[in-house]
Amino acid sequence: MANHGNQTAIRRLLEGFATALGGSFTNASGQRWKFTLVEDSDASAHLGASLVFRLAFEGLLRGDLLLELDEEQMRLLAAVVRSRSAQPTQDDQQTLSEVLSSAMNSFSSTLVAKFGTVACKIEQVLNPALKGMIAIPLVAEGPDSSLMPARCYLDGRFVESLSSKLDAKMPTDAEAALFDPVNLNLVLDVELSMSLRFGVRQLPLREVLELASGSVVELDRQVDDPVELLLDGRVIARGEAVIVDGNYGLRVTEITEPISSNFVR
Repeated sequence: MANHGNQTAIRRLLEGFATALGGSFTNASGQRWKFTLVEDSDASAHLGASLVFRLAFEGLLRGDLLLELDEEQMRLLAAVVRSRSAQPTQDDQQTLSEVLSSAMNSFSSTLVAKFGTVACKIEQVLNPALKGMIAIPLVAEGPDSSLMPARCYLDGRFVESLSSKLDAKMPTDAEAALFDPVNLNLVLDVELSMSLRFGVRQLPLREVLELASGSVVELDRQVDDPVELLLDGRVIARGEAVIVDGNYGLRVTEITEPISSNFVR
């Protein structure tokens, strides 16, 4: 079983998944959708006829996450998505699986940052065996502001896998002391050297010696790829290069991991 700290971390992870679901449903249908985790299990008690999709994870995160959604609302959503799609001949299962795949793609950066390489297979499940799984109630707010109950289910392997990875990342008592507000306040004015990295390139010594004024060194990324912000050689954020009062700057678009974790060794 997950401890209280891990239960909180797992819930936050699922909140990120719920946010990704809302974004994917919104992008696919052109209508606003928002998914929210709720504390009250009664919020999803009135879920009637439903469609259930299994998200089977493999890699450093293993196990099943099942998503149960209102069947009538999902078939209406699938029809709207197909009307905007170049593949109107798809059935409801294919359409909704693609919407869920899109949600997982947007959520994958969070999973990779926390757990490393993770693969996810999505399929519809008929007559799922839910006994023994942990149920997490959700509420989906549809385009007409109506509320639709939904549920996530986590199997034992998924919870154990999550908990073991989170336990491995938990700081020791000595490390945790570094984050005491009193200790941290003592060093808040210390200046740190930050650098931007537009790309890297490995060159043999021969080519390095041949460099001269006018030489061009091609880097390993495209011009529209994000720029990396480094602290002590570690990537802590990514973003877009901008000009600020004639100087280069960075507009942050992604934090790769909690910045505070860079101060624990």
